[in-house]
Amino acid sequence: MKFYYYYRTLTLACIDAAALCIAIGFTYFFLYPRELFDLIDSQLLLQSAAVFSLLFVTLAFLMKLYRVNWKYASIQEALTLSLSLGISSIGLMIYQKFVFGQVLERITILSFCISLLLLGAIRVALRLLGIGQHWRKYALPRRMVKSRKRTLVIGAGRAGRSLVRQLYVSPFHELKPVAFLDDDPKNMHFMIQGIEVVGTTDNLKVVIEKHRIEAIVLAIPSLTQQRRIELITEAKSLCKDVQTLPMIEELITGKISVNAIRDVSIEDLLGREPVELDISGIKTEIEGRTVLVTGAGGSIGSEICRQIIQFNPTTLLLLGHGENSIYLIERELRGLQLPINLVPIIADVQDRTRLEQVFELHKPHVVFHAAAHKHVPLMEANPYESVKNNVYGTKNIAEVADSFQAERFVMISTDKAVNPTNVMGSTKRIAEMIVQDLGRRSKTKFAVVRFGNVLGSRGSVIPLFKSQILAGGPVTVTHPDMTRFFMTIPEASRLVIQAGILADGGEVFVLDMGEPVKIVDLAKNMIELSGFTEDEMPIIFSGIRPGEKMYEELLKEGEVNPETISPGIFVGKTAVNPELYSNLNRIETFYDKNELKQYLINWANESYSHMEKQKEFNTL
Repeated sequence: MKFYYYYRTLTLACIDAAALCIAIGFTYFFLYPRELFDLIDSQLLLQSAAVFSLLFVTLAFLMKLYRVNWKYASIQEALTLSLSLGISSIGLMIYQKFVFGQVLERITILSFCISLLLLGAIRVALRLLGIGQHWRKYALPRRMVKSRKRTLVIGAGRAGRSLVRQLYVSPFHELKPVAFLDDDPKNMHFMIQGIEVVGTTDNLKVVIEKHRIEAIVLAIPSLTQQRRIELITEAKSLCKDVQTLPMIEELITGKISVNAIRDVSIEDLLGREPVELDISGIKTEIEGRTVLVTGAGGSIGSEICRQIIQFNPTTLLLLGHGENSIYLIERELRGLQLPINLVPIIADVQDRTRLEQVFELHKPHVVFHAAAHKHVPLMEANPYESVKNNVYGTKNIAEVADSFQAERFVMISTDKAVNPTNVMGSTKRIAEMIVQDLGRRSKTKFAVVRFGNVLGSRGSVIPLFKSQILAGGPVTVTHPDMTRFFMTIPEASRLVIQAGILADGGEVFVLDMGEPVKIVDLAKNMIELSGFTEDEMPIIFSGIRPGEKMYEELLKEGEVNPETISPGIFVGKTAVNPELYSNLNRIETFYDKNELKQYLINWANESYSHMEKQKEFNTL
């Protein structure tokens, strides 16, 4: 490879030098065709050509022009070429003045113009040659060329132009761009990258019919979520194959690759803007501190670690029960090569002695408690395990954090803790009460964070639908009217981190997650986005599973303040059952799991009754 680089550079430098000599000779002959050697002796001609060539080749090396791949050159490289040639011309005139006592302005200026044309022509030829070789190398059979989908690109801005340009040099891609749509009236009917801007997004239906469009790519990363949803919905109703470039936060340094085109994901159709929380204030709480994350190998715990590490803690403790998940997140974070002490800890929150050892050794300042059992049907079948992990595990880690005087403690809860009808929700509500009780009497600032279903997390409905579709169906939904709140993993993690700095002691923080979404609508969207119809991929209603609710609530009525404490975040203070610890002791007296389940549900819901009674007392 080095030999090729040196060979290519030397060859191009020689070609450039020859071109400049030709330019000088042609200029002399053009201006003085008859008296050329009478007016100016041959020594001046030869020296001027040699100096001009030497100056340019030297500058080209210094300005790295010989390292440019001209197949991908842009205006910037053309300007650098012109600048190098201009400086060389000025240097030639200075040389003529000092050596020969005269400056041949007309000859030098005309030589500059001819040289620019020649050097530009050489680069254009190299570009065409490179593209031609690329196409010959990857020449497609005629039948494959005909099979490429006629594609409409929505957006003639930077993203759309880059997309079309890369599709041209990616012959194996199935998309063949034939038209642009753009809402900027200044672009109408202009040709961009050889493709005409045929209308605006208001003309979508007409353009699809007129140009026989088979695929659509939405290439406007800066669109708002609402407008994005509107365009995707309309496009899906008119064309089966709809794809989109990543949203603006997914693009890296503005570079767009044809490989970044993806099928429209289910997140695009949730019906609300992603919540962008301001987590900059966390830096003062995290930088230079020791942070402990329990359940660090889980979906939420691992994302909290990714978010936390950007604020430069001194030490990040990755605590989890599963060795493989902890190994994976540790390896990922170490790959960032940041000057942070990463400590993987295999431990169970049910083991209080082990937790005390961890706190004694590392003395964490901030604790994010994400470890929990969360699968509703499994916890219905195993209530004792749910109690041990969700209740006693939380009690252990919270009390140890209190005894070792951690500064902040944030527990991750769920919307299933509101008016719970199942073991999982009940144990999370009881865990909330334990944390809130400590928050009222501890120097540690305790807080609880609630959110709904997390898209893409382990055990959530989206991976289940994907696996069922890949297996050929059918897709199973429990009930046609069942709804859930949805959020993304980054949204959930940011909420947890934000709560860490907003907490004053005992609050319950809730993300404004918009309107709940029907599970059956998610299933239908995923089927359509996978290229199937409901006839091809049927939906079967399997019935509500043990412990499931038809709908979830994020806060019980009257539990939340009407104003948000921060954009996108509500906060409320729920009451704690005064018999909290005596009720905890009674759990160990149940040997029948059905009796235990009913006891947990009744106890968790009694906390809301106590809250209502407390409010009535306060109004008297």
